[in-house]
Amino acid sequence: MENTIMLVIIIANAVVSFKGFNDEMFFRKYQFHVGSIRAGEQIRMLTSGFLHADLAHLAFNMITLYFFAPIVVQTLGDFSFILIYLGSLVFGSLLTMVFHGNDYSYRAVGASGAVTGVLYSAILMYPDMTIGIFGIIPMPAYIFGILYLLYSIYGMKSRTDNIGHTAHFGGAIGGYVITLLKMPSLLQDNLLMVILLAIPIVILFVMAKAGKL
Repeated sequence: MENTIMLVIIIANAVVSFKGFNDEMFFRKYQFHVGSIRAGEQIRMLTSGFLHADLAHLAFNMITLYFFAPIVVQTLGDFSFILIYLGSLVFGSLLTMVFHGNDYSYRAVGASGAVTGVLYSAILMYPDMTIGIFGIIPMPAYIFGILYLLYSIYGMKSRTDNIGHTAHFGGAIGGYVITLLKMPSLLQDNLLMVILLAIPIVILFVMAKAGKL
């Protein structure tokens, strides 16, 4: 059953993305665009998560989902997986609005927020599993998770690339929060990891409050 849920999401991403690749009007209508969202088109905060910039962008997100979705589904079940996926997508969009809400020309697409939420959920539940960086370098999952979010903060601050670091970070927050709500026993069973994985989130909000982002 878990493979069915995952495959439905992957197919939905592929269908919507390929439609966007071949139909510019469709792409523009449903991408994340701050000006349009502030004008009342909040649906873009959801639909943009199923569009991708190109085939490589789509493939990277779906391959990552393929590896980590089964971990979340097998542990928490189908409903919780869908909740984490869609909830993380929305968290990513909301955080993007918080940080870019005054930039009316800001645009973004991609399932990265949702996928990062699923990834961070898996890491929170199984922090000692090994993740292969670039498929080669082995690293404990919790270290990867912390470094990834610290890198996202750097990307948000430097703004030197076209990567939606804010959506990634928001997705991770969504995955973290929803997983803890669905599995509060983690606070008892592995409190240290829960705290460690929260450190980048705390750093982000401290920096934001200090006006350093």
